[in-house]
Amino acid sequence: MTRYFRDMAGYGPNPPDAKWPGDARVAVQFVVNYEEGGENCILHGDEASEAFLSEVVGAAPWPGMRHWNMESIYEYGARAGFWRLHRMFTKAQVPVTVFGVATALARSPAQVAAMRDAGWEIASHGLKWIDYRSYPQEKERADLLEAIRLHTEVVGERPRGLYLGRTSVNSVRIAIEEGGFDWISDTYDDDLPYWIDHDGHGNAARPQLVIPYTLDANDMRFATAQGFNSGDQFFAYLRDAFDTLYEEGEAGRPAMMSIGLHCRLAGRPGRAAALQRFIDHVKSREHVWLATRGEIARHWREHHPYAPVALRPSRMSAPEFIERFGSVYEHSPFIAERAFGLELGTAHDTATGLANALARVFRSASEEERLDILKAHPDLAGKLATAKRLTVESTREQASAGLDALTDAERIRFTELNTAYTGRFGFPFIIAVKDNTKEGILKAFETRLENSYEEEFSTACRQVERIAFLRLKDILPA
Repeated sequence: MTRYFRDMAGYGPNPPDAKWPGDARVAVQFVVNYEEGGENCILHGDEASEAFLSEVVGAAPWPGMRHWNMESIYEYGARAGFWRLHRMFTKAQVPVTVFGVATALARSPAQVAAMRDAGWEIASHGLKWIDYRSYPQEKERADLLEAIRLHTEVVGERPRGLYLGRTSVNSVRIAIEEGGFDWISDTYDDDLPYWIDHDGHGNAARPQLVIPYTLDANDMRFATAQGFNSGDQFFAYLRDAFDTLYEEGEAGRPAMMSIGLHCRLAGRPGRAAALQRFIDHVKSREHVWLATRGEIARHWREHHPYAPVALRPSRMSAPEFIERFGSVYEHSPFIAERAFGLELGTAHDTATGLANALARVFRSASEEERLDILKAHPDLAGKLATAKRLTVESTREQASAGLDALTDAERIRFTELNTAYTGRFGFPFIIAVKDNTKEGILKAFETRLENSYEEEFSTACRQVERIAFLRLKDILPA
């Protein structure tokens, strides 16, 4: 048995209606990452200089040395870039969420005061702007707790949101376990907020609201190999993303758009001009909700509160799983037994997903085993039905097509067809009666009698899979 803890399903083809305020087609959220003064630097006790997200092409860490140019580039963000973005957003009256590195905020009291005066939300961006991928869990946890403590001391209140950014595989779990964040954003996996109630290892934990972030609608691509070369490219990409989401919102699928900015990148004049054009473009449209991440979190909590899922096949024990799904394939619990040993995950906690897992086992079974499953199905409107000896599922299914209330003539016709079919193929006629009427079943009966054995064996197997899916739909969300 293996379990796959990544969620590849999400909301699926039918995401919820976000119900944004004012019937907004899209919620737009601007993030200003404040990292200047929190980057890798031996002055900060780090082993090497910073090498990430700067104007220095091909930058690499300098072990044990200060990198004067790198430090100067980061200083531009604090000294000039921040204030340019601050003027731009306050003039346009656009709300902002700051991802603030705690040590960077501590070194920039004037900027923190300006953020607070503007009413910006100041979320945590960790203790330092460093890479946590190889950090021991306890050291990473200690850094997070210190980040919260220092943030609270510098800003005046604890952060209610978190985006660490340069994460380890443990970062999200550590944040959930801390227990004090209204939202976290260390994912890039959706256009809508969502709830998680596991820690990435399948263990139950407090439900946590996630507001996914972005690395594509992000000025960081000015500093990466595959990125923006000019402000026009930046503007065009943001505009196209916004317009696409707006059109989808008009069609009944409102979502959210995050825009990630850095003071030392978007704060440069040539890039700031493109950002201003995008702000103007967004504000020229009606039915747009400009919000902070905290406002989005409060809205989602009110309109889409966490709803526990009662039945999750991927989290069941073997006895529970087999007891619940062992009869989905008629009198053939071995299908569920083998399916339990597959790599199940969140994607299999729906009727569609679990039907696929069970069907994989059925398709991989020997021809003799599949034939036994076909033979386990009862005749339609046959002796077992008359004697009321069908399984609960078969009784309900046959009744749905009116096969429990046949006229004498209809019963005689079904008996004749059952006898002819079984005599020809060696197994009973199988059809997903929920997809059919009594008349359609009789017509299919007569038509399929003309099939070859191979054709009918294949057809009957497909119908077995269809019946299983329909049975699962009565138990699980589609």
